[in-house]
Amino acid sequence: MPSSTSTLPVKKIEKERKITQLPDEYEYDSSDEEDIRNTVGNIPMEWYRDYDHIGYDVEGKKLLKPQKGDQLDEFLDKMENPDYWRTVDNKSTGQKVLLSKEDVNIIQNMQKFKNPTGSNMYEPWVDYFSNEKMIHPISNRPETKASFVPSRWEMLKVSQMVHALKMGWMKPSREKTVQNEEEENKFYMLWKDDQESEITKQYRQYIPAPKVRLPGHAESYNPPEEYLPSEKQKLKKEAARGKPRLIPTKFSSLRLVPAYANYIRDRFERCLDLYLCPRQRKVRMNVNPEDLIPKLPKPRDLQPFPTTESLVFRGHKGIVRCISPDPKGQWIASGSDDKTVKIWEVATGRCIKTFKLDSKVKSIAWNPNPSLSIIVIAIETCLILINPEVGDKLLSSKTDTLISSFEEVEPQPDKPKVSEWNVYEDKEYEEGYRLKIQHQREISHVTWHGKGDYFASTLPKGESKSVLIHQLTKRRSQNPFSKPKGLVQCVLFHPIRPFLFVATQRYVRIYNLMKQSLSKKLVGNCRWISSMAVHPGGDNVIIGSYDSKLSWFDLDLSTKPYHTLRHHTKALRQVTYHKRYPLFASASDDLSVIICHGMVYSDLLQNPLIVPVKILRGHKAAKGLGVLDCQFHPSQPWIFTAGSDSTIRLFT
Repeated sequence: MPSSTSTLPVKKIEKERKITQLPDEYEYDSSDEEDIRNTVGNIPMEWYRDYDHIGYDVEGKKLLKPQKGDQLDEFLDKMENPDYWRTVDNKSTGQKVLLSKEDVNIIQNMQKFKNPTGSNMYEPWVDYFSNEKMIHPISNRPETKASFVPSRWEMLKVSQMVHALKMGWMKPSREKTVQNEEEENKFYMLWKDDQESEITKQYRQYIPAPKVRLPGHAESYNPPEEYLPSEKQKLKKEAARGKPRLIPTKFSSLRLVPAYANYIRDRFERCLDLYLCPRQRKVRMNVNPEDLIPKLPKPRDLQPFPTTESLVFRGHKGIVRCISPDPKGQWIASGSDDKTVKIWEVATGRCIKTFKLDSKVKSIAWNPNPSLSIIVIAIETCLILINPEVGDKLLSSKTDTLISSFEEVEPQPDKPKVSEWNVYEDKEYEEGYRLKIQHQREISHVTWHGKGDYFASTLPKGESKSVLIHQLTKRRSQNPFSKPKGLVQCVLFHPIRPFLFVATQRYVRIYNLMKQSLSKKLVGNCRWISSMAVHPGGDNVIIGSYDSKLSWFDLDLSTKPYHTLRHHTKALRQVTYHKRYPLFASASDDLSVIICHGMVYSDLLQNPLIVPVKILRGHKAAKGLGVLDCQFHPSQPWIFTAGSDSTIRLFT
């Protein structure tokens, strides 16, 4: 017996020595197995990139990353360490690993696409997955018994941890000391304010009870006579739904006032409210409505702009549909439903000349080139070019010389004619008529190019020939579009670049005439576009619509409207920009012309400033129409308006 008992402690000591003298776990760790130093599991290491730790130990404490030097230390290491080129970072542990020669050879062979030694590239192909049904398919193999049993490696690690805990080498985290019951169950007064700490006050907001309205004369037991209701009023108050109202009643003394009948019910409902309904503080923002309106400059700071009616041009007997001032601003031409075009002197309001035509005038445009004196008029299916012969006679003779210097070229047989050019002679020539361009369909709008040689006509029902571009010097017309993209309302030339703006009922398409391609498509966000104007800078466009909207487009910003103005109450008939001043205007059937300040800044980061400054009125309604056209003076901050009341008005 003594011998057997003496051997037991020896065995125990040897067993403990074996456990304590375990081999280093990193010596037999292979690269194929998962690194046991990985303390975070199978997750991307990028998640720990911004943290100073990488994983946690058994007790849940952070494992700090090995310290890394800055870029200077990295550079010095690169210069001084001969093994720097084969030192790599282990992503799972954050430590630096020195590659062996074998590792370097394997990497170099992989980069050169070499095969491992002893392998044959041309082994016969074995078709493991065939289309034939097999008795024992590969995918249906039952799982092995080993997959259900914990691995020996895991069992060994767990037994080591248990033994280390028993021996006291590994200590668990400090257990929380159980506090006294009094400390655990802390009660606080519901309405206590004074002795409470600031931290708990932040989390437990004090919500004051709703304030009851103070009693007035109606609640008095002896109210004045004017507060006492009549029998009808009493019945009406009793029949009224909702919260029961107190009906003022008169008592001769306070002793005769009865107890409140619904006292217990009200108290009970109040207790229910406190018990069941958690009250929540709702922070209401007391915002002054004036603060929400954007701060815009005052109109008097944005002068000059037209404010008062100075002249009325009377003489037409029908609706004045269109007006156009000459480039110098001395004369203005107007077209009317009375089949006449009149030339007026701006300074005096005197009618200088009248041209009689065969039908109603739809559109009129004065040549913008100051060295030419030509007006183009659109009536039904033809364009008429006239020389008004007003002002400088040298200018008129120069214009006639340009028109007569044309040398006719033989037309090409392949190209079909889109329009026919005719020359006026004899009596008509002496009256001022020069050329006539016959179209196949009715013309609605005509516009000039900035240089004064090209002009475009719009034919809404012309289908494939809905837009025609004409050249004055060569007397030729061309059709830029083979297919129509909708009913064309109006066209405009870009003031600087070779672009053509084509407005249909819903969209504005911008075509590059040099490349012969579509450059942009603006979405109008309106039912039907009625008019269009291009800013003198060329980067902004405004459109007016029949649903009383004016949309401003910033071409550098978006294809959708930058700003939409809804100041008019009826359809917009015309929109226009001033060539020199930051002004634009819109004319509508509601008999008003609205002048707006529209400043466009050269700084691309600064948005255009759009401020309505003045509403001009003066025209009278006729045949359900209002103001049909408006045009700015070329050099002064004045505006001409044409209305259905057969007058043209000048506002200065």
